[in-house]
Amino acid sequence: MGGWDEQKDAAWSSADDKTRERDEARCGETGSVGAGDDRAWDDAETEDVEAACVDEARNGNAARDGRAAWDDAAWDDDAAWEDDVAWDGDEAASGDEAGGLMSWTVEPAEAGLRLDRYVTERAGAAGISRTQVQEWIRAGRVTVNGRTSKPNAKTAPGDVVELRLPPPEPAGTEPEPIPLDIVYEDADLIVVNKPRGMVVHPAAGHPRGTLVNALLYHCKDLSGIGGVTRPGIVHRIDRDTSGLLVAAKNDLAHASLAEQLKAHAVERRYVALCHGTVPHDRGTIDAPIGRDERDRKKFTVTSRGGKRAVTRFRVLERFREHTLVELELETGRTHQIRVHMRYIGHPLVGDTVYGKRGADSLGIAGQALHAGVLGFRHPRTGEWMTFRRPVPEDMARALERLRRAEG
Repeated sequence: MGGWDEQKDAAWSSADDKTRERDEARCGETGSVGAGDDRAWDDAETEDVEAACVDEARNGNAARDGRAAWDDAAWDDDAAWEDDVAWDGDEAASGDEAGGLMSWTVEPAEAGLRLDRYVTERAGAAGISRTQVQEWIRAGRVTVNGRTSKPNAKTAPGDVVELRLPPPEPAGTEPEPIPLDIVYEDADLIVVNKPRGMVVHPAAGHPRGTLVNALLYHCKDLSGIGGVTRPGIVHRIDRDTSGLLVAAKNDLAHASLAEQLKAHAVERRYVALCHGTVPHDRGTIDAPIGRDERDRKKFTVTSRGGKRAVTRFRVLERFREHTLVELELETGRTHQIRVHMRYIGHPLVGDTVYGKRGADSLGIAGQALHAGVLGFRHPRTGEWMTFRRPVPEDMARALERLRRAEG
């Protein structure tokens, strides 16, 4: 995030009709990829979103030989990924939290809000809905200056609002003795390296064999904020995406981690193998994502109801018909990387939903996408923690195959 020089990045973003022709002309001059390339996969996919593609990318081909990217030292080269100023300090929690109590002081700019809305906005990043907050207010779990109130009560500057979290519900998901690749664990959280093919939590068609089933067997204690089917789950990655995930063991850890995600204060870096040769050494994709109106199970770049989505990338290694890239999420929309890479004309290898039809998957059973770096502040100590894991074996074999083909 903070390490990107916006003046030197290639950029893809939505643009209005007045700037479209100018931007497409500039893209044509530099050979950059815009919305027109995405339409090669689906003519109607982005008909309402224009690409503004500005190429002021850095010169040089340092990324052409990216084999060192798989050495441990390369993961430690964070010159281009320095922490954003928003990550400095430990202010993401928005209030004092101890012993099951979440507490906030109403700022002048927050005066006049309904109490249920105020609490939802403050605690909602932890997965707490407004309906749930209203129930807690009526049950007396929310107080204002030490007194119970009503959901529609208005806040005033200086009000001290406290939420006492209820004990977690008994989990309805059965523990299963599924092996876990545990990267780190303490009394508050656990970081695991999820294998490709594992669903994060039970859902329709996947009642068992999920990460949650495995965590319940291993941990015994998980945050209850996510409900009976998602205990401890703070964030998710797709079933066929491998890599690092953090789960919370108690509600206060869950609330802190979720608040950091909401504040874009969590470092999430992915490695992906995509089709085609990405011409820029680095870039930013800023294009809103929403549900595909023609297929509600899919997502697409769209200006109709889409939410802002920003993905940053840098090239690690180029091949004749593929590119290895590292990506960092500024936002966390569903299928964001997969949708954005398709949008710029470089869909991920092995992606059966957004990928290139009929293309060689290079032996990868799923999209070639790995969550390789995860960083956040510890909910209790405030210490910045960073975890790294290399790509899975099938992706590593695919890369070696490409390198051998290069000669």
